[in-house]
Amino acid sequence: MPDWDKDSQELWDNIDRVQSRLEHEAVQRLRPTLKLIKSWHVDTMQSLTADKPEYIGSFRGEPGVKGVGVRIGGVPGVHSTRVAAEVRVFEAELQRRVAALDKRYSSDLGLDVPGFADVIDLAAWAHSEWVRIHPFVNGNGRTARYLANFVFTRYGIGPVVCVRPRPGGDYEAAAADSMNGSHAATVNVFIQMIADESSGKSQAAAARRARKTKD
Repeated sequence: MPDWDKDSQELWDNIDRVQSRLEHEAVQRLRPTLKLIKSWHVDTMQSLTADKPEYIGSFRGEPGVKGVGVRIGGVPGVHSTRVAAEVRVFEAELQRRVAALDKRYSSDLGLDVPGFADVIDLAAWAHSEWVRIHPFVNGNGRTARYLANFVFTRYGIGPVVCVRPRPGGDYEAAAADSMNGSHAATVNVFIQMIADESSGKSQAAAARRARKTKD
């Protein structure tokens, strides 16, 4: 089986399936839970070889993944002994903010300007916090981008963040800021991604076109 972090047909197909599934879940306005997010990770890694099978769908610090540390750009992720507490706080805050937006904007009601800004801020916050915590041993960037697309699709903007390949340019710098607890740069990156998507110039749109041509 292909390695879980290498480009392969299996990985691309898995990402396509997860992205399609989470878009449906977003439209249905499913409650965002850690269980749901873990299922995206499991489905992304289907038929791929991980360093250890226990790493798939498990957070650092859980059985089989105890004591595993990660570093991103030289900055350590949250210590494995604190991951469980941090992801619970993340889940509670994500659900609180989603519930508030759901109340303001029904599924058939378009966003106004403040709502548009709030959705971008929520997507950027969710993405950045997931990167900062880095709960999984591998695949955190993909999961963070899933989260952003889940939020954007939930409120009618659509999936504007390319899951694979990893976005470059300002996205890299924004991810580095995320490790220091800031999501301001990610807000600006997402605003540009939305603008690019509307003009058909986004990396996500290009990736979709390439996949259709390949298929």
